[in-house]
Amino acid sequence: MAKEAKYTEDDIKSLDWKEHIRLRPGMYIGKLGDGSAQDDGIYILLKEVIDNSIDEYVMGVGKQIDITVRDKTVTVRDYGRGVPLGKLVDVVSKINTGAKYDSEAFKKSVGLNGVGTKAVNALSTYFKIQSVREGKTKTVEFERGEVTKDSRIVASDEPQGTSVTFIPDEKLFTKFRFIDEYIENMLWNYAYLNTGLTLTLNGKKFYSEKGLKDLLQNKIDGEVIYPTIHLKGDDIEVAMTHSNSQYGEEYYSFVNGQHTTQGGTHQLAFREAVAKTIREFYKKDFEAVDIRTSIIAAVSIKVQEPVFESQTKTKLGSQDVGPKGPSVKAFIGDFIKEQLDNYLHKNPQMAEALLQKITQSERERKELSGIQKLARERAKKSSLHNRKLRDCRIHYTDKDERAKQTTLFICEGDSASGSITKTRDVNTQGVFSLKGKPLNAFGLTKKVVYENEEFNLLQAALDIEESVENLRYNNIVIATDADVDGMHIRLLLLTFFLQFFPDIVRNGHVYILQTPLFRVRNKKETFYCYSDDERKKAIAHLGGKPEITRFKGLGEISPDEFKNFIGKDMRLDPVIVGKEGGGVQQILSYYMGKNTQERQDFIIDNLKVEKDLVDEKV
Repeated sequence: MAKEAKYTEDDIKSLDWKEHIRLRPGMYIGKLGDGSAQDDGIYILLKEVIDNSIDEYVMGVGKQIDITVRDKTVTVRDYGRGVPLGKLVDVVSKINTGAKYDSEAFKKSVGLNGVGTKAVNALSTYFKIQSVREGKTKTVEFERGEVTKDSRIVASDEPQGTSVTFIPDEKLFTKFRFIDEYIENMLWNYAYLNTGLTLTLNGKKFYSEKGLKDLLQNKIDGEVIYPTIHLKGDDIEVAMTHSNSQYGEEYYSFVNGQHTTQGGTHQLAFREAVAKTIREFYKKDFEAVDIRTSIIAAVSIKVQEPVFESQTKTKLGSQDVGPKGPSVKAFIGDFIKEQLDNYLHKNPQMAEALLQKITQSERERKELSGIQKLARERAKKSSLHNRKLRDCRIHYTDKDERAKQTTLFICEGDSASGSITKTRDVNTQGVFSLKGKPLNAFGLTKKVVYENEEFNLLQAALDIEESVENLRYNNIVIATDADVDGMHIRLLLLTFFLQFFPDIVRNGHVYILQTPLFRVRNKKETFYCYSDDERKKAIAHLGGKPEITRFKGLGEISPDEFKNFIGKDMRLDPVIVGKEGGGVQQILSYYMGKNTQERQDFIIDNLKVEKDLVDEKV
């Protein structure tokens, strides 16, 4: 019989605020990460600090927020009222301390838990807050939540406001780096949702006059069917149009200024309301899919006491807009029914263009239906004996704490996929093998996805035929060799995703796997080097004449070694879609369009074989 364990007062432990945050950071910031994903913890820390400055602007104080990011150090400076000097320590180190609990103005604020900056403080190796208020200033410095310097209140002629500087703790955020594009996207969203506010990042300006209309103008790539519809009401703002150059649906949804990347009740309500209103306006029973195909829309609502389905507030779970208000569905439905219906009546040319788009989508869908049936039967048949996909046990759609870790590696050939398959985590990592170079999908219709067996099987593996919301893996990792052929396959796969499923790329699901180019070792130590610079440093460190191996392809790396490159230290570069230098269609046209000598020369000249494959951008 097992010996009975003692259970006394000594077994009951009460962690102080910072110990609890550091022990369970996921409860406060979602996840840690290294900065390669847009929802990694370092960006949540930055957002928590900026949110406080946004609150000042909402209160009518401070029209500018300046952010600087230098290497790993972040500073956020606003020109609001400034934190009361006597409470400077409390507001960043005492849970449930804040100004939002009794304020009517903050009933529709996101951050009501009083934890935000306390989490930033606890998870930073260095944290400094300075407040300038009524001609006086005070500064307090911390290390992992512990006060290290508490300065006296002194006179100051600096502009009123609050400045916060922090350095995330590398013990928690291992080898992290800030990616400018992620921060810029965050700041643009703040600008769109707070018209008239100026934000700067290292001197670069972010400003919007027309809110969500500006958002769509900046996000739209290619031609649109009709000018953007922009509707505003109390606690709701909507912008929408239909594109001529993409498939699927594209939504940007917000609740109380929070970008809900995973949607939620408000986004579902908007989708349903648009379909219902359009059916009623045209007095035709269109399929919802035909109405929403190629739609690009943004919706922002404000609700009291919002309920989110995760700590990082990326999916709204609230059913009602407030304790005494209507349901989210009724609130959005009534607004769209009245405002969109009025708009269509007042703009008959636009209404006619929309009608033509819907009937075109209906016609294309019916043309595809026969091909889809054959393709599904083929995919179902293939899946029984197909060796292309080695699936994992857990998927992104599962209610499992490991769902966010789910990854599908797309490899070229059996040798590379074989090494990954033997060393992967069978719970969260799947492998899809390509048999050769995929088809160039640029400029082709979605018909090709069903006619091309490889694309059809990949679509089936990801389960994205009906909706990208069914995506089975959080991370899609393109694992190709660092040579000309590998680069070409990478571009062909990105073309496929951007042509038919751009939301998957836009929402940060697609990555490029970095694998070492060299192994440098002696009898005591082994270094795997991802660049020529790392190779030189390894040689210098080992001294003498170490053994140097150049990996020319993933298949040359043994399974025993490969486990080091797809585990906790896996290096991933996110594929980021940006508008600078052209939109998606322009970029695809340049890389994958007519085979000009200029294009070939550019690709070959910029092929990074001996260098870090850093910041792969499309």
